[in-house]
Amino acid sequence: MATVRLENLRKEFDAGDIVAVDDISLTVEDGEFLAVVGPSGCGKSTTLRMIAGLERATDGRVYIGDEDVTDLSARKRDVAMVFQNYALYPHKTVFENMEFGLRMSTDLDGAERREKVEWAAEMMDIPELLDDNPDELSGGQKQRVALGRAIVREPDVFLFDEPLSNLDAKLRVEMRTEIQRLQDELDITAVYVTHDQEEAMTMGDRMAILKDGVLQQVGPPKEVYRHPDNAFVGGFVGSPSMNFIDATTNHVEDGITLTDPNGPFRARLTSPLAETLTPEGDYTVGIRPEDVFIDRGEFEATVEVVEPVGSDNYVHLDVADSFLARVTADVEPAVGDTVPVRFDESALRVFDAEGEAVVAPERVVA
Repeated sequence: MATVRLENLRKEFDAGDIVAVDDISLTVEDGEFLAVVGPSGCGKSTTLRMIAGLERATDGRVYIGDEDVTDLSARKRDVAMVFQNYALYPHKTVFENMEFGLRMSTDLDGAERREKVEWAAEMMDIPELLDDNPDELSGGQKQRVALGRAIVREPDVFLFDEPLSNLDAKLRVEMRTEIQRLQDELDITAVYVTHDQEEAMTMGDRMAILKDGVLQQVGPPKEVYRHPDNAFVGGFVGSPSMNFIDATTNHVEDGITLTDPNGPFRARLTSPLAETLTPEGDYTVGIRPEDVFIDRGEFEATVEVVEPVGSDNYVHLDVADSFLARVTADVEPAVGDTVPVRFDESALRVFDAEGEAVVAPERVVA
């Protein structure tokens, strides 16, 4: 395996009219599983294709191990890619599909190729499918074949381009577990692109979040979830999404408060967080739904909707445009009830008024 290093990577289309990837720099360590996530059109697949050599970078460099591969063709880079649409040859058997890369890129004889294919098929639990054709397989089986075809080459880097998006929900969970198992067994250096933030959080050692071709944040999933660098990351990562309130600071006797001029939201700040905020300043306040409690509180709000979702209830409150409390199933207020609202100050994430940058220091956030 090897590290992957991107330096100031940029990709333009239409003579520079469209910037798909804008000055991305990051390193994927040897044996690390990096999940790259973001909305459609954010540049994540384009970044992956530049690592693979399927797209030529407009500017910047791509390193695999210690080698600068920026100007090398895809066939000269020791990477294997797993695609969303499986990309299996319909006229070849499963064995022939899995063997094809070895036949084209190695000097192994037929017996050696068969041994490697059978090893990969055992690992993917598909040895009985080797003589079948792709049109005889289910979606999950096709994805296992595609993974086996990548594994059999034992490349330096594995690249995954939304490989599970064509599967149903149950199969996606099963294949997620399968890919994580392979990561552990093979110590894979992997870059995994997905639009599903739940996939990114459960699978990645670290996750990288992109927006409009710009890298927003990189870090372990729990760190990104609890400490988003801006409101976009806070809103994109996590389900249900982070609540946001436009608030203004006001002085009180023992600190300051954040209040919403157009709603009931009020938060009294007494910790070091208060020292970082400008008096009479405008901010965007973020708080996770699971950090909102409706048993007692600093202010009151009206219940607009209650959504039972099994172990939890989602309680929508008239605090902002969309404000949600995620509470246990035994907390069942009625629509129209006025309820007290509270949260720990340490659960607040305070951004500038535009939501572009976090204001609160890391040390005051739980």
